[in-house]
Amino acid sequence: MRSLTPLLLVLGVWLLPELAAAQQVPQISLTISDAEGPEQVVPALKILGLLTILALAPAILISMTSFTRIVIVLSFVRQAVGTQNVPPLQVIMALSLLLTAVVMAPVAKQLDQEVLTPYTEHAISDEEAFSLAQGIISQFLLSQTRKNDLVLFYELSGTERPAAAEDVSLHLLVPAFMISELRTGFEMGFLLFLPFVLIDLIVASILTAMGMVMLPPTMISTPLKLLMFVIVDGWGLLTRSLVGSFT
Repeated sequence: MRSLTPLLLVLGVWLLPELAAAQQVPQISLTISDAEGPEQVVPALKILGLLTILALAPAILISMTSFTRIVIVLSFVRQAVGTQNVPPLQVIMALSLLLTAVVMAPVAKQLDQEVLTPYTEHAISDEEAFSLAQGIISQFLLSQTRKNDLVLFYELSGTERPAAAEDVSLHLLVPAFMISELRTGFEMGFLLFLPFVLIDLIVASILTAMGMVMLPPTMISTPLKLLMFVIVDGWGLLTRSLVGSFT
């Protein structure tokens, strides 16, 4: 077997060029030349803009969608139940992304019908497409933003307040939307904590009255909280409340 190895290597080196010629491997070349007009520069700029948007996709997902509120509430639920690592962080992130897709589906459908389809059919220009998309996104953000938070950022930037909703600046609307989402998420988390804290207090009082002060209350309260959460269909109620809070 060892004596055949050099022979096989020689045959492979001899046959490799023949096989390459038989397969007709294509030749790839890259050339750079000067643009002859503006019409040749515009496609390159569009590709650059698309790559920039893709690079900023995580930031856009967090700051301009329902993701922030959903992930905060789900994290509060895990802490309230008392299971530190159940469900895992990966499960919470995946569920948050799926619920975000459900909430943002009407906005995405409107963008597709009013912006993307006419733009691909060359019915509207680049400026019109950008203006329409900004208006649709701003409409969703405004519907979930508290007026006081929006006024706060206009005061911080020293900008004159807009006369109409269509005149609201997007760079001020986005941080105001995020603050509103944080506030709403914390409010929902507070309400979710109340029944679980009540169970902890009841269990701790009973154990103290029985003189079982050495027994950690969490050993009794955690199974009770899990049982209550399953009996009332907690995940279904939570999902319905989260999605319904954006309507």
